[in-house]
Amino acid sequence: AASDVYKRQMKYKLFPLILCLTFFSCHFEKKEKTSAPVKEVDICIYGGTSAGVVAAYSAKKMGKSVLLVEPGKYLGGMTTGGLGMTDIGNKYAVTGLARLFYRRIGEHYDKFEQWTFPPSVATATMNRFVKDAELDVLYYHRITDAQVQNKRIKSITLEDSRQPDEKTLIRVKAKQFIDCSYEGDLMAKAGVSYFVGREGNEEQDETLNGVQMSVWHQFPDGVDPYLKEGDPNSGLCWGIQPNTLQERGSGDKLVQAYNFRLCLTDNKENQRPFERPENYDPAKYELLARAIRKMNLHIDNYLLFNWGIMPDNKYDVNNRGPLSTDMIGMNYEYPEGDYATREKIWQEHVDYTKGLLYFLTHDERVPAELRDQVSRFGWAKDEFTDNDNFPTQLYVREARRLNGEYIMTQKNCQGEETVEDAIGMAAYGMDSHNCQRIVTNGMVKNEGDVQYHGFPPYPISYKSITPKREECTNLLVPVCISSTHIAFGSIRMEPVFMVLGQSAAVASALAIDENTDVQTIDITKLRKILKDNPYLDGSTPEILVDDSDIDKIKRTGHWQKGFGAHYKNSYLKATNQKNDCSFTFMPVIKKTNAYEVFFYCTALSDQEMPEVMAFDITGKEGIKQVEISPRSHKGSWVSLGTYAFEKGNWTSTVKIDGSRSKGALFADAIILVPKK
Repeated sequence: AASDVYKRQMKYKLFPLILCLTFFSCHFEKKEKTSAPVKEVDICIYGGTSAGVVAAYSAKKMGKSVLLVEPGKYLGGMTTGGLGMTDIGNKYAVTGLARLFYRRIGEHYDKFEQWTFPPSVATATMNRFVKDAELDVLYYHRITDAQVQNKRIKSITLEDSRQPDEKTLIRVKAKQFIDCSYEGDLMAKAGVSYFVGREGNEEQDETLNGVQMSVWHQFPDGVDPYLKEGDPNSGLCWGIQPNTLQERGSGDKLVQAYNFRLCLTDNKENQRPFERPENYDPAKYELLARAIRKMNLHIDNYLLFNWGIMPDNKYDVNNRGPLSTDMIGMNYEYPEGDYATREKIWQEHVDYTKGLLYFLTHDERVPAELRDQVSRFGWAKDEFTDNDNFPTQLYVREARRLNGEYIMTQKNCQGEETVEDAIGMAAYGMDSHNCQRIVTNGMVKNEGDVQYHGFPPYPISYKSITPKREECTNLLVPVCISSTHIAFGSIRMEPVFMVLGQSAAVASALAIDENTDVQTIDITKLRKILKDNPYLDGSTPEILVDDSDIDKIKRTGHWQKGFGAHYKNSYLKATNQKNDCSFTFMPVIKKTNAYEVFFYCTALSDQEMPEVMAFDITGKEGIKQVEISPRSHKGSWVSLGTYAFEKGNWTSTVKIDGSRSKGALFADAIILVPKK
């Protein structure tokens, strides 16, 4: 009993001390969490990709204080990091500031628009957005934590990516956050749900998802997969995964291959030869050596040059063939890997790519005919000058994908389902690179490639960039958007990311102004801003009239629909042409102004292209006549001149005059660009 009394007395005597220690412990813990310097803004954008730069520019134009956080040294992502041959699909889908980006690239080359460009020109153009908006950019900082309270991100913690330790931590507080990274790191740190890998077709009633064995970028039959040919006990050659081919359309966690988009040149005066890298391992290319024995030796079977020519004798070189720049199966740990894991995978891709080019130009297993073809090219010495002339961005084609309020699927891509809350358009085909290299029927084969094209532009839902409202209410995700693997293969193009980045920034600004969640903003207001003020500077929007705008066109003679390399959804071509055949565009002019008129020259064959097309342009000063030679402007806009147009409906017209034209006629679209 006396012992029990003593214990109780000691407990009461020690209680103040325990309480004091607990207070100091909690105070110390709180101080540790809040000791990092704090930066506070209206909108924080994480990831300096092309979408990130456009989002930051847009947010600033919307009158908000902005911080753009970039984990590395460079802005622009793939747009400045080597992808100079823009994957467009259909130029109609590129709107707003994304369109302005390609117009500014055009200015550099004294053109209306330019869709192919070397990295240095893209970088200068991207930096122009940064300079014009006086953006606050925090380089070399990456996220370590997100502080979430009541479904809202209160702040994020960043570390210096060069010296990651407690002394370099910074906290950023913001009202709204936008994750523009390729990896989706901010959304993951905020506890938002996401997908990695390929869904099975049955999950969303698709046909092109999951396991897909195709003929694209494939090994020829009969390539032996074993270290010692014919001996399975010798082990597998480098680059083969020990996986078993599963049922077509079945889901898995595999990730489509990454690579670097290379900027090469055949201009000897601006060329640096391919050198032997320090970590060169010729065994990595044994399968290619075996495939070469069974393949045509033309360079286009091994590296994608022919579609990638750019100005200044430079080439955007992509993956092509059975074993090329794609490092198939070597990126599975990247999407959810820690920073050290990702850096290791990144460097492995660098070593592999440099080694591939050295192999193709120096290894005796490569026939001299092919070695000579590849040796025509080298690194462009005036590109990536501070990075050993090597690309600055790994092509992270797909990592995490948001599990949001709405999931975009194959049905959206093909127009079987549509959305009413569109904030942008996608137009590229459903495209997946290979996901694994395996042994099947005793041969090595690549699996996962999908190339499905031929559908018109389709709308992207605002809800596909919003997390579920029960998870987070002040975050938007315009890059790792909510979609299935195969739908993301269509959406994941740089111009689309820019369009969605702008939409996300405007939506974030509206959420602040309306004091509401991102899920409940006024979508009608958002769409109106994007349409009526596409450059967010109050300038007069340009006016588009397409052949499908039936209330704004008039025609005489016989015309029929055509499909292919057109603008928007179709074009019209005249049949049984006579002198009375004509086609008239009738734009609605909402503001009296001078406008430069552009006509879209559909990319038809020379046989289909007229030698001369004649136009009558009716404006404030009467009718003006102009003629063009469309054959020299295939797939691009040609200026018909600048004219004064008065406000009104159908009083201003652009007419194709068959009586003065030479050859078959076609009509696709016109654009009236207001002059300042």
